[in-house]
Amino acid sequence: MTAGATVPIELDHAFLQDPHAAYALLREERPVTRAVTGLGLNVWVVTRYADVRAALNDPRLSKQGSRFGEIIQRHSVAPERLVQFSEVFSEHMLNSDPPDHTRLRKLVGRAFTVRAIARMRERITEIATGLADAMQARLDAGEREVDLLDAFAFLLPMTVICEILGVPEERRDDFRRWSSTLLSQGEPDVRATASREMGAFLSGLVEQKRAEPGEDMLSAIVAETESSAGGTSIGAADEDRLSTTEATSMAFLLLVAGHETTVNLIGNGMRALLTHPEQMARLREDLDLAPKAVEEFLRYDGPINLATLRFTAEPVTIGGVDIGEGEIVMIALDSANRDPERYPDPDTLDLTRDTSNHVAFGYGIHHCVGAALARLEGEIEFRTLVGRFPHMSLAAEPQELAWRESTLIRGLLRLPVRLA
Repeated sequence: MTAGATVPIELDHAFLQDPHAAYALLREERPVTRAVTGLGLNVWVVTRYADVRAALNDPRLSKQGSRFGEIIQRHSVAPERLVQFSEVFSEHMLNSDPPDHTRLRKLVGRAFTVRAIARMRERITEIATGLADAMQARLDAGEREVDLLDAFAFLLPMTVICEILGVPEERRDDFRRWSSTLLSQGEPDVRATASREMGAFLSGLVEQKRAEPGEDMLSAIVAETESSAGGTSIGAADEDRLSTTEATSMAFLLLVAGHETTVNLIGNGMRALLTHPEQMARLREDLDLAPKAVEEFLRYDGPINLATLRFTAEPVTIGGVDIGEGEIVMIALDSANRDPERYPDPDTLDLTRDTSNHVAFGYGIHHCVGAALARLEGEIEFRTLVGRFPHMSLAAEPQELAWRESTLIRGLLRLPVRLA
């Protein structure tokens, strides 16, 4: 079977503001379909849970970054919208296949063991408490309304990941701006400027860590690029070493993924709670429900809409649809997590439902290495926010809340709330 004659859907502004309505139709009528992104790329979109899970674990869907430029150029209908990013953003484990992926993940995974993450609970709780204290001080001073993204959702995960990696506090707002710009569908010249600025910052930071290493993870990553004798960069072919470019690219990935996922987990989850008062009451009455609630927030409105790019290394058939070699495939995680074939009554928020095997963090070899950290941050954040501000409410109508213009990120631009 093929779907070659089907008119592509548009992943445009309307789609990004309400993808769930579109996904419901696609799962029923066009589960594997052609599409055009807001940046003018011809792609295929996979929407059903069973197909998504299989595709995420299919080695024929490659993530080899060295071919992305050629593949993207081939499928672009608007070359003027494309931005050629520096290689320092592409040579990380999310843009690689085995054996490179295996080597890169092993080196970075040493810092994300279950035991290492568990040791962070006290510090994350301390940060969350401090942010809640600051919000309470604003309330005590008569400021009843805040943007929860600015006041809490961004600050906690950015502080955590920057402390882990050793990023100077004074550059964190810059990093937020660069990250938001690069992950959007904004103007090419603005995105290109952000790419250059972030690339220069990260390259300089890597050199700083090489000259003056600390106790942070980035210093440990940079140390993996040097031989004990000469201090020179080791090529990527070395089984237990990173190239300098790989180290810089890994810093980019960990910084972006380390805060973007959790920022939007908090924002999307709090929006869900504030628009479902019965579920808010359930969590308020039993804060120990927080870990389970996090899983439902991830399923219900996960922070990653369409997974990072893959392309077909050879012809494949997905959901009965034939896709040729060299085609871009986008896997709809948020659609899979609302597939009624996997989760009954999927559009209903239920903090006690069985969310097992959701794909919010992916599946297979590219499953998010920081998933345990995001879950821990989410648990602490929801315990803190609901426990400290049990009468929090939206300070806007739900339909007034706008979503970011990004096919990758599912997150709000603002989340105005009343604290009491």
